[in-house]
Amino acid sequence: MQKLIAAERAASLIKDGAIITVSSSSGLGCPDALLQALGERYRKEGKPRKITSIHPIAAGDMYGIKGIDHIAQPGLLARAIAGSYPSGPSSLPMPAIWRMITEDELAAYNLPSGVLFDMHREAARGGPGVLTEVGMDTYVDPKLEGGAMNNQAAAAPLVERVQFTGKDWLFFPVIKPDLAFIRATTADTRGNLSYEHEGAVLGVLDQALAARNNRGVVVAQVKRVVEHGSLNARQVHVPGHLVDYVVIDAKQKQTTQTDYDPAISGETRIPWHQMETRLPHKVEKVIARRAAMELRQGDVANLGFGISAMVPYVLAEEGIPQAVTWVIEQGAAGGLPRLDFAFGCAANADAIIPSPSQFNFFQGGGFDASFLSFLEVDSAGNVNVSKLAKRPYLTAGCGGFVDIVNKARKIVFSGLFAAGADLDLSPKGIRIAKPGKFTKFVPQVEQVSFAGRRAVQQGQEVLYITERCVMKLTAEGLVITEKAPGINLQEDVLQQMNARVKLADRIREMPLSLFDEGLCGLTLKPDD
Repeated sequence: MQKLIAAERAASLIKDGAIITVSSSSGLGCPDALLQALGERYRKEGKPRKITSIHPIAAGDMYGIKGIDHIAQPGLLARAIAGSYPSGPSSLPMPAIWRMITEDELAAYNLPSGVLFDMHREAARGGPGVLTEVGMDTYVDPKLEGGAMNNQAAAAPLVERVQFTGKDWLFFPVIKPDLAFIRATTADTRGNLSYEHEGAVLGVLDQALAARNNRGVVVAQVKRVVEHGSLNARQVHVPGHLVDYVVIDAKQKQTTQTDYDPAISGETRIPWHQMETRLPHKVEKVIARRAAMELRQGDVANLGFGISAMVPYVLAEEGIPQAVTWVIEQGAAGGLPRLDFAFGCAANADAIIPSPSQFNFFQGGGFDASFLSFLEVDSAGNVNVSKLAKRPYLTAGCGGFVDIVNKARKIVFSGLFAAGADLDLSPKGIRIAKPGKFTKFVPQVEQVSFAGRRAVQQGQEVLYITERCVMKLTAEGLVITEKAPGINLQEDVLQQMNARVKLADRIREMPLSLFDEGLCGLTLKPDD
């Protein structure tokens, strides 16, 4: 096979100042052997220098797949443009890429994942760039931070606000990659790529097209090579004429800490009654249960990482696992989205579509509701999920969050009211044993990932659900509409938060059934 080369040879193809694009979603689909070879080449040769690396979703994680950290070396990486970055708990060492970002050793940007995929499509078709409303009035908007993560990035902006057809838009000029690192399961001897063991296709085709159409090089990392003619044409997502070289890594993991699970690649289906769906009886489950009450039978709903990811498990535990179609940014539609290290994959999915197409669906608001988490919420209803300056790598960045909230009809934010609180959970409700180190409801968020005022102007329905109360976003700001049984609104909520809120004329109590260790008897309202 003429296209088959070693990873070291692939790394040697990259020249000083090159722009590379990498397909990955944390550990899912990460071409880790290629990135490792590139990092090792730089350590040995001091080459290549000052490259730009583009990651529509994070490359690698903090749990065994290094990804971008292989190339996070001063002198090698001059610019990183990513939807998200490796993240994890403060108990683990800070990733090298975050050290470089915080010490201003490269120009680092955090742009919406969907917009980054759009930029690849524009690069492929020879367009000038992406004109979009996604990110307006958030930190992505140049009126605020322009997606810059440090001083070097702020000095070289990647987005501008422009007027077109009488209204304001954000414009992201096209970036043309010189090389694409992508991944697949199988390559045949002509370079056709199939994805039978992958939990997602991600944006491999768009990234390959962007490189090839700009006279760049496409390198694919795969588990195995087969004879031409062995692959079913319908399983080939990247045709061989777009692939220049193939590198074998027989040990590549399907995703972080998962060598291979045929249920998340769509090869098998697990009987629903055999799935492990029981969640620990904690306050996070109570929040997820209350969030689930916002669903209707037959909804198409998106969800993000954190407490929100538990909502499908609440439905499954209550015996209605297929009442809602879940859609996630990595491409799965239907089934049961996985938790923890396998987040981004789904068991028993109805379809696994390319991420850029999924983001088209999200950006246009085609789904019924979105279930997302929060780090901070302020008096205007703004939400921060993308920045914590004191402990930066506790958040991955915005990922697809900014794309998803752009036109979402209904958004349900879920999270704990305060960090570090001791909470006593019982069938009678919640008691605050210890208030917490700090509230997540603040006068002004550190970074605006979601703009409350813009959501009100667009007529979006927005809720904030915690274990203590439920709030609704209105033109006047946050309004408390419900409280948990056992909670004293004055002592446990109003005196413990720094954001300004109003009280609804009639404040309801969350159903006691949410706090029961058994089933809560959840039923979904019929679709209108």
